[in-house]
Amino acid sequence: MNMEDGDKAVEQSPRGIYIRFDKRLGTGAYKTVYKAYDVDQGIDVAWNAIDIGALPHGEKARIIQEVELLKKLEHKNIINFYGSWFAKEKNQVVFITEIMTAGSLKSYIKRVHFVKWKIIKRWCLQILEGLHYLHSQHPPVIHRDLKCDNIFINGNTGDLRIGDLGLSTQMAVEKPRAQS
Repeated sequence: MNMEDGDKAVEQSPRGIYIRFDKRLGTGAYKTVYKAYDVDQGIDVAWNAIDIGALPHGEKARIIQEVELLKKLEHKNIINFYGSWFAKEKNQVVFITEIMTAGSLKSYIKRVHFVKWKIIKRWCLQILEGLHYLHSQHPPVIHRDLKCDNIFINGNTGDLRIGDLGLSTQMAVEKPRAQS
């Protein structure tokens, strides 16, 4: 467990598997992402907390859909999902995903300023492999908000993962009709 950043443990999951630190990694309209630790695996993870009370009614179903979708997906270029629960006392849905050490692709590119073409090509291939996997699901999964803010990079390996599948949708697959 990396405590050098001055992380302070402030919360734990219902079963005590995950410990949340006070270090915030990012915020969205309804979601806050914190650094956390998986005590069983001995790895840092991302604690995604969604304030259900602040959500418009239609968004609640979308959040549940995102969590259910994440549970089913397993690919080297899609953010790994580890677990979820409803924190009744805080009126939050919490889900745990892998943590990407260098943050979003957008913030990473701003930090490094220059990226060689061969690296950009490798990143493009990884994004395409992730999209191919999503589109190959039955029914196909469409991301609908793919941008550099929603693509994350592991700074140690340079590998990309597609994340933030909140606006994703599973396409309705039309059943073949009998021809007359």
